[in-house]
Amino acid sequence: MSMTRHVICLGKLIMIERHKMPVQDPNLRAKNFDEVSLGYTEDMAVEEAGRCLNCINKPCVSGCPVNINIPDFISKVKEKKFNDAYKIILKTSSLPAICGRVCPQENQCEKNCTMGIKYEPVAIGALERFVADTCTELNLKTEENIKEEIRTEENKSDNSTSIKHGKRKVAVIGSGPSGLACASDLNKMGYDVNVYEAMHALGGVLVYGIPEFRLPKRIVNNEINNLKKSGVHFNTNVVIGKTLSLDDLFDIGYEAVFIGTGAGLPVFMGIKGENLKGVFSANEYLTRNNLMKAYDDDSDTPIMKAKNVAVIGGGNVAMDACRTALRLGAENVFCIYRRSEVELPARKEEIKHAKEEGVKFLFLTNPIEIISYDSNTNDSGINDGKNGCVKGLKCIKMKLGDPDEKGRKRPIAMDGTEFLIDVNLVIMALGTKPNPIIKSSNPNLKFNKNSGIIIDENGFTSCKGIYAGGDAVTGSATVISAMGAGKNAAKAIDLYLSFGVNK
Repeated sequence: MSMTRHVICLGKLIMIERHKMPVQDPNLRAKNFDEVSLGYTEDMAVEEAGRCLNCINKPCVSGCPVNINIPDFISKVKEKKFNDAYKIILKTSSLPAICGRVCPQENQCEKNCTMGIKYEPVAIGALERFVADTCTELNLKTEENIKEEIRTEENKSDNSTSIKHGKRKVAVIGSGPSGLACASDLNKMGYDVNVYEAMHALGGVLVYGIPEFRLPKRIVNNEINNLKKSGVHFNTNVVIGKTLSLDDLFDIGYEAVFIGTGAGLPVFMGIKGENLKGVFSANEYLTRNNLMKAYDDDSDTPIMKAKNVAVIGGGNVAMDACRTALRLGAENVFCIYRRSEVELPARKEEIKHAKEEGVKFLFLTNPIEIISYDSNTNDSGINDGKNGCVKGLKCIKMKLGDPDEKGRKRPIAMDGTEFLIDVNLVIMALGTKPNPIIKSSNPNLKFNKNSGIIIDENGFTSCKGIYAGGDAVTGSATVISAMGAGKNAAKAIDLYLSFGVNK
C-alpha cells in the first residue's frame, strides 16, 4: 500500500486518490457503439468505498434528488455486503443501474461530498452502478426478491397507507424516468398502476435519447422488466390526447393520473437554411439511431451519414450527437457553442470523452446561416443531386457580456468576425420543449409560456386528480431530477386518494 496515496483522517487511513473509471480505448470506442465506461471491479469498488468519511450530517444525501442514503450504502460496499447496499439504494431509487451511469453526480451528490473539499469526492455514481450491476448481472440476489423485502417492511410501517386503500387504480402517462419512478413508488404503496407509452418501446428518453455507448438498452429493459414482475402494467402505442383523452382514463376507472410525457418537441434557431436537406434536430437524429438502431447494418431505418458534421449546442444531448456522428463514420465533428468552455453545461465526463474521441470544440461561436449548394445543373442538364443540401455553416465569433436573468454571461456577436465551416450535416441540440399533444386532452389543464404543465410543489396540476412532473413540466432536464419529481407526485397521489388531500 503506497503511503503517498493515503492520509490519516479522523483516525482512519483514507485513500486520497479516487479510482478512475475503466474505459474503452478512445481510438477503438469511437468506431463502435459498445459501452464506453466498463465499471469498477470488486476490489476497486471496495477501496473507493473506503474513501467515504461516513459524515454524521450526510451532505451528499441533500444533493441527491431522490435522497438515497449514500453513506449507508457505501458502508455496505466497504463490507462487501452488496445486496444490503442494493437494498438501501432501492428504498428510494427505482433505477440505480441507470442513474449510476447518466446522472450528473458532480453537480449533485458528489458536489456536496466532504472528501471533495480537499481531495476528489467519493465516486458515488460509480459505486451505485457497481452495486446495481453486481446484484442483477451476477445474480447474488434477485432485484425482485430485494424489492419484495422492501415492500414487506414498508407495509409493516405505521406510516404506510398501502393497507388502507386496496387496489385503487392510477394511470401513469409516459414510461420515461419520471413515469417509471412514480409507477414504482405507487406500486410499492399497493396501487394498481398502468403505464401508457406513446412509442412502441418502453423507456422514453432512456431509449430514444441516450446512446447505447452511454446507456445500454439491456440495462433499461432490465429495470422495466423488474417493474413488470413487481406488478406494474405497461401499454405501448397509446397516445394520450389522441388514442385516449385524460377524461377517458377517469371514465374507465382510474382515480388519479400522473403525466410524465417528457419533452420531445425540438427547438431550432430560426436562421436561414434550417429547411435544407441535412439539417436535423438532435431528437430525430438520436431517435433514429438509438431507438430504431440505424447504426446496425441490419436495420432498415435510414440515417444521414456525413464526412463533416456540425452539432449546435453544449449540453449532454449535444455530446451524444457529436459522438454518435463519429461512430457513424464522420471524419470531422464540430461542437459549436456560443459561450466559453467554462459555461459548457454537459457533464465533465461526457466532454472529456468527446475530446478524447476527436470532437472539435468551437467555443464563443454562433451559427447565423446554413449554406446550400447552388441549384445549377451540369452540362447534360441533369441536376447534380446536391440541390437543397447543406454545403456549409456560416458562423460569427462571440464575446461574453453581463449576466442574463439566469445568471449566465450573455453572449454578444462581434461584428466583422463571420467565417464559414465546410459541413454537410447540421444537428441542432438546443434543448426541447414539452410535446403539446397533451394540451388537447383537457381544456382545463394549464400551461406556462414554454408549454410546460403548471404544477404546485407537490406536482398537483390545475385539474382534480391530475399530477405531473419531469420534463413535461420543466423542459429538458436530468434523469434524476425527473425521477425526483415522479416520486414527489407519487406521495401526493397517495395523500389524495387516502385522505382527499389535493395540495
